[in-house]
Amino acid sequence: MQVSVEAGEGLERRMTVELPAEQIEEAVTKRLKQIGKSARMDGFRPGKVPMNMLRRRYGGQVLQEVYGEIIESSYQEAVQQQHLHPAGLPKIEPKAGDDQNVFGYIATLEVMPEITLAKLEGSIKRPTAEVTDEDVAEMLEKLRKQRASWNAVDRAAAEGDQVKINFKGLMDGEAFEGGSAEDMPLVLGSKRMIEGFESGLVGMVREEKRTLELKFPDDYRVDELAGKPVTFDVEVNEVAEQLLPEVDEEFAKTFGAQEGVDKLKQDIRDNMQRELKQRTWVRVKNQAMEMILQQNPIDVPSALVKEEIEALRKQTRSQLKQGAGAIELPDNLFEDQAKRRVSLGLLIGEIIKQHQIELDRDRVRKAIEDIAASYEDADEVVKYYLSNRNQMATIENIVMEDQVADWVLGQVEVIDEPSSFAELTAGG
Repeated sequence: MQVSVEAGEGLERRMTVELPAEQIEEAVTKRLKQIGKSARMDGFRPGKVPMNMLRRRYGGQVLQEVYGEIIESSYQEAVQQQHLHPAGLPKIEPKAGDDQNVFGYIATLEVMPEITLAKLEGSIKRPTAEVTDEDVAEMLEKLRKQRASWNAVDRAAAEGDQVKINFKGLMDGEAFEGGSAEDMPLVLGSKRMIEGFESGLVGMVREEKRTLELKFPDDYRVDELAGKPVTFDVEVNEVAEQLLPEVDEEFAKTFGAQEGVDKLKQDIRDNMQRELKQRTWVRVKNQAMEMILQQNPIDVPSALVKEEIEALRKQTRSQLKQGAGAIELPDNLFEDQAKRRVSLGLLIGEIIKQHQIELDRDRVRKAIEDIAASYEDADEVVKYYLSNRNQMATIENIVMEDQVADWVLGQVEVIDEPSSFAELTAGG
């Protein structure tokens, strides 16, 4: 077997493979003899059919099968011989030539990039914060609002009140789809409606009617309405004020703190500290990953990018509502993210290989226990993860990334930057 390789653009390689034609002929003859042992033709007993008749009837089919098998086996041998590391499947084309004694083909393939890791430079900012008593009190207030009730009042509506309204939207004097409702509850200041709608209801009383002249935002999600003027005829059916529950034993029990208010506050603090730790690490880890990417630019195989695009498309569809299978999700929607993920995956793999980073099993166990800590039956959650290979693989990958991020922190300057719980958890 003769093999030659030409470099194409980027990671593309054109590998020419030539094999003696007699090798193909020997394989075809051998296959036809096997067929002949059981082949039935009129006038001949099984096993007695002449080779020329077998070749006439079965030769074309056998030749195609032999071609396929020889291409597959010789391709694998050739890439090993040339020390190539293919990324994805090759494109195979027959090689035309004058020499009838040679069977050849050209395999066009992409190879994995050769990665030379750069010495990391720069610094990473690590936010430092604590959960304060004020943070706990603010979270407790949010929990009270989750358990709030509404009490109808006979006064004008104010910011923070809930009103129940009938409304009808008109554009150019015509009602439009989604622009009307009956007895709809709305908390003033919640920003559920377009700008000017909720503020326009402040001061209204029960059974009062009002007309609002407004305009849809230019970037409104419905193209037909974006930037258009609209009139809303609104009637208030009820004005209600928010009643917050007392923070007492019964309130604490609704959140699983059977021991009372002090236990509820401690649970709140513990949960906030876990979240703070997680948010801090995410900030640091993201900087570490970005540093790896920015300082180690590499070409990525398009085959791997296509695989990642398809994985992202599948993930997005699963997150959308029923019927999303019919939604067109083009490749370019995911291409940048896919390239980033493939690049980072290759670089992380090279760092692990070159620096012999081994998975920390204790850290994997700790990660599972941290996840389980937010559940009522933590032990069962731990057992579930330990018995589920797919879930374990996901946790192991995350932990390995964390270990690589730790390695990055050991290579560069880490600067502590004062922050707060509110700053680190802003945006959800």
